Amino acid sequence: MFAVVRLPLPVKFAALFLLASASLMLVTSGSQAQRARASAQAGGDDPAFNEFKGVRLGMTVDETRKKLGDPKDKSDEQDFYLFGDKLAAQVLYKLHKVVTISIDFMGGEAPSPKQVLGADVEAKPDGSMNKVVRYPKAGYWVCYNRTAGDSPVISITMQKIEQ
Repeated sequence: MFAVVRLPLPVKFAALFLLASASLMLVTSGSQAQRARASAQAGGDDPAFNEFKGVRLGMTVDETRKKLGDPKDKSDEQDFYLFGDKLAAQVLYKLHKVVTISIDFMGGEAPSPKQVLGADVEAKPDGSMNKVVRYPKAGYWVCYNRTAGDSPVISITMQKIEQ
């Protein structure tokens, strides 16, 4: 489940963090019909996107912090990382293991939908994109989200599928 964040984030990242959190909540709170449609869009056996900077779903808190370094804000449930002005990541834990990784690329180089999902995603007329692909055999889903506008934020989220 999504945890509420009570962290002192820099103002310029607060709006982006809320956007990413809202996207995550929308993706994870869909109806059964939405889940059925998402299952119909299930990906192959080998997800194209399976880690971030060496961190994978299922790793422990200690393993994650060893790979990513000291988080800007941390707790037993989640860590928030800033990698300069153009890259942020949120890692959520359940029972001290990684269950969600969400990365925000803000004006910098971001992977393409094909690099993340293994397929291109058609942009909407405003330039935004959104697609979720489930990988049941791998045990997680991946979401690629691109906001509209001249300075889009690209969010990539991977989350363990709860059984």
